Amino acid sequence: MYRKQGQNPISPENFEFPFSGKLSSDNRWVVLASLIPWAEFEDEYSDELSIEMGAPAKPFRMALGALIIKEKLGISDRETVEQIKDNPYLQYFIGMSSYSNENPFDSSMLVHFRERISADLVNKVNQKMVKKMLEATSSQESEKKTEDAYGLANAVLSPEKEGSSPKNRGKLILDATCAPGDISYPTDLNLLNQARKQTERIIDLLYEQIKRTLEKKPRTYREIARKDYLEVAKKRRVSQKDRRKAIRKQLQYLKRNLSYIDQLILAGAFLENFTNRQYKMLLVVAEVYRQQLWLYENKKQSIDDRIVSLNQPHIRPIIRGKAGKPVEFGAKLSASCFEGYVFLDHISWDNFNESGDLKSQVEAFKNFTDYYPESVHVDKIYRTRENRAWCKERGIRISGSPLGRPPANVSKEKKKQALSDERIRNSIEGKFGQAKRRFSLGRVMAKLSHTSQTAIAITFLVMNLSTHLSWVFCAFLCLFFKNRPFLEIGIIERYAFASYRQQKLIFDLA
Repeated sequence: MYRKQGQNPISPENFEFPFSGKLSSDNRWVVLASLIPWAEFEDEYSDELSIEMGAPAKPFRMALGALIIKEKLGISDRETVEQIKDNPYLQYFIGMSSYSNENPFDSSMLVHFRERISADLVNKVNQKMVKKMLEATSSQESEKKTEDAYGLANAVLSPEKEGSSPKNRGKLILDATCAPGDISYPTDLNLLNQARKQTERIIDLLYEQIKRTLEKKPRTYREIARKDYLEVAKKRRVSQKDRRKAIRKQLQYLKRNLSYIDQLILAGAFLENFTNRQYKMLLVVAEVYRQQLWLYENKKQSIDDRIVSLNQPHIRPIIRGKAGKPVEFGAKLSASCFEGYVFLDHISWDNFNESGDLKSQVEAFKNFTDYYPESVHVDKIYRTRENRAWCKERGIRISGSPLGRPPANVSKEKKKQALSDERIRNSIEGKFGQAKRRFSLGRVMAKLSHTSQTAIAITFLVMNLSTHLSWVFCAFLCLFFKNRPFLEIGIIERYAFASYRQQKLIFDLA
């Protein structure tokens, strides 16, 4: 059951304390709460929840707010609940009207929050939130007489003259990366050993149902099978011949166990008594045996839809070709970046060619800003003939050298332009590094397919919130040091290492 919340948002002044005091309006959680459009997406969140049946569900602000707090602080589900319990600002952030010394919900509810809030809903909130930030920036800059030719926020709401088509503006940066899942490095021998142990548990469960009618329990040779596995797994260096021999033995053990499972089912055991997780594990193990048997008989190293984890069978190996990590195991995603904000455009558990997303990403940029970008900054894989021709038709300059033999003499302007394009494209690489080092994109701890996608989308939303907070803090520093000429050298140093938007803000306030 879901009960809709009131349309009037809670203000920091009306937040009730058991003692005298009130919340500070410039606290980061109060500022972040004012940026997120909670009420606009509550109806979409509650569509799948019943209004009459069941216990009352937690409101949308509490569900999304808890996920944002967890990602922002980089803590576990249990620690998230404890932090909310101790901090009145976090309680206000999730929509509570007064301070409470009790847990607002159980830590297991965060799993349900990730299931109810889809990645598409998080992306919609992210786009609406960024548009709100840009509108706030454009309203401040519209008061000035001079206009910034390169600023995107100034043109988001500026109407064009009647009868004139909007010109291309802004710089769009595109790239793809992989979000690794929380699994151990998969090997064929280890995967078969885990599958064998799962079949042994399934045989034990099926035998318990018909042990009164069955004279003797099927022999699984689990101790001998484990000994054969450890004999090879503990070696530091294993020859190809020994590894294939160990894989063949595990395949034989697994084949025998699967045949015993079929015999127990024919003897009267019921799979209906299994939980969904146990039944799913049986199907995964059977598919792992089929794939590994085909790889062994054909002496191959790859197969379509290869399973690399029994607990997370949706994870696929993603060949990236990076130094040190040629293959990553997780979800592949395409992202776009402009004005320092990052958007998740495409996510898939199967490998795909990111160059096919360029058109849809540029069109998404046009739907967001009502005009095409002036230039698109991408790496070499995006610069196909089709993408070049498509961008040329719309007056979009694509970064990189043109096709064909490079000219003998390159002008200084072209060299400078190429260097500038690479520097601009580095910003999205920095965003990926921030998402993987500062946030949880480097290892997605969620176990299900849809909850993992939600966790990835939450990372991009929280990263945009952190970007906005850093710009607000930069503006505060500029106002603080404005009338202090003895600190002018420090301002110049910060200006040299700041991004373009921060440089513009420092220039306007100094």
